[in-house]
Amino acid sequence: MGIAAVDTELLNEQIQVERKQFSFELRENPRGRFLRITEDVGGRRDTIIIPATGLEQIREILDRVIRADKESGPPVTQ
Repeated sequence: MGIAAVDTELLNEQIQVERKQFSFELRENPRGRFLRITEDVGGRRDTIIIPATGLEQIREILDRVIRADKESGPPVTQ
């Protein structure tokens, strides 16, 4: 049996958006660095992991999403 790899936490930031708590953890293990994003809504957690090599691409997409949101005007409510 091999020894389990241990992650090292490099950064941990949390934000509250409406009812959701988001945790952003930059971590590192022997396979590389990665961003773990966890969404917690009333005790239910969902997590995605993004390799650090993809962070610039994710930021570019988020920048486009933010621009499109601002250019679309106020949200339509029903």
